[in-house]
Amino acid sequence: MVELSDSPMTWVMAGDSITQAVLHTHGARGWVEHVQERICWQLDRLTDIVVNTGVSAWRATDVLGAYDYVIGRFEPDVLSISLGTNDARAGLDGLPEFHDAIREIIARSSGAQIVLHTPLLVSHDGRPARAELPAYCQAVREIAADTGALLVDHEAYWRAEFPDTAPIAWLDDPAHPNAVGHLHMANHTLSTLGLGALAEL
Repeated sequence: MVELSDSPMTWVMAGDSITQAVLHTHGARGWVEHVQERICWQLDRLTDIVVNTGVSAWRATDVLGAYDYVIGRFEPDVLSISLGTNDARAGLDGLPEFHDAIREIIARSSGAQIVLHTPLLVSHDGRPARAELPAYCQAVREIAADTGALLVDHEAYWRAEFPDTAPIAWLDDPAHPNAVGHLHMANHTLSTLGLGALAEL
């Protein structure tokens, strides 16, 4: 669970296009916006600040390279890191670099509560480019266990919902969630962090 302070908190959500929520929601809210609604309005934390620094196509090394700009300057109380979908294009050869970059981001953020997200499932059409995506999900789990970070295991959640089929109903293209997928991401994140699910909007 995330520990909530009586004082206003700053939440930084770092990641790739799935965090940034560009294009594929077609005007609907992305998962970070849903989380912000829950925190700031439904939990009556009106002065908490939720900053979305996701950047389309970014990998862990990109976030690390721009650490001060996308994370450090905000001095977050909670840092959410959702990466791996683009990193997985490098296959198994890219895993050591991914491991090192995520661990360094965490090390530089020693004052924050860390939340790590596994990548999502992709459709059958998305698998050839990301054949080793399950290995990156496992890497996130291992890093969370090693560092004490909170783990939001989207892959396991999506796999439980779609055990025998591709998650087409929650995707806009082979790798990006649609509005429904983002809502499920938000509710799973909120539930895992002990913040409850979204109330009716």
